[in-house]
Amino acid sequence: MKPLLFALCVVFAFGGLSAQKPDWQPSPGHTQMPIWPGAVPDAQPVAGPEVAATAKGLIAGKSGDIVENVSRPTMTVYWPSGKNTGAAVVVFPGGGYQDLAIDLEGTEVCDWLTSKGIACVLLKYRVPDSGPAWYDGCKCYIHAQAPMALQDAQRTVGLVRFQAAEWHIDPHKIGVLGFSAGGHMVAAMSTHFERRVYPAVDAADKESCRPDFAVAVYPGHLWIDDKKFELNPDIRTHITGQTPPTFLLQAEDDYVDNVNQSLVYYIALKNAKVPVEMHLYAQGGHAFGLRRTELPITGWPQLVETWLGTIGMIAK
Repeated sequence: MKPLLFALCVVFAFGGLSAQKPDWQPSPGHTQMPIWPGAVPDAQPVAGPEVAATAKGLIAGKSGDIVENVSRPTMTVYWPSGKNTGAAVVVFPGGGYQDLAIDLEGTEVCDWLTSKGIACVLLKYRVPDSGPAWYDGCKCYIHAQAPMALQDAQRTVGLVRFQAAEWHIDPHKIGVLGFSAGGHMVAAMSTHFERRVYPAVDAADKESCRPDFAVAVYPGHLWIDDKKFELNPDIRTHITGQTPPTFLLQAEDDYVDNVNQSLVYYIALKNAKVPVEMHLYAQGGHAFGLRRTELPITGWPQLVETWLGTIGMIAK
């Protein structure tokens, strides 16, 4: 996702931002927990303190928070309501690795998952410049000095698996779900789990950070060359038969991340004999989250629920 384009899309889709707040806080009854016990690895300076601005006029007429300048990543656990399936999902909001659409692609997703008996862990990962991004100045992709977002994601999945018994989670039913740049991180987590991209800090880092399943919704940063139909080599060269079962969803009229993002990843997974299911729709655009519209694509959560049943993560 191109940062400038994403910013324009935010203004267009969200209708502007309200006054900034000091930082983002989850809804009452939920508490953010730091994922690092001490110093954050490879810390990079940010433009200022963390702020959360409420976007007005979001899809379906609802507002939601956009978080900027995250230097201390946190996770917020949302417990299942009703029957506990034992499954858990770590959610990565999108934002082009520049900010986080933490309500549209975060808290609302957790509300849906917990209503289905699935524990949800919302990761507020470091931004900006914490992952690969397109820059208009050089017309090129620039990689972050260190993969800070991936570090945060690996650490979080390890923490959830480490706490699985205490949290009543099946350690073999921990998946990841992400949107846009978060969808890229889903692919990165699915292909970079054999070793941590940071020095281990405690016992949680001895746990596997491999997801048991992966869901990428309108993913970005996977198709990086307009002249070649080719998967990002940082992902392609790490796909193996151990890459987890994957669900892909995207709209053909996505104006931010071309539908080729999903197509090239799907083909690479199929070639590696990784179980993969893909759903493409003619219309839907980008950054729709779970907000209901008249378009068929907004029925995607039911498709994910059905898929989770078919791969044995939840009861059919």
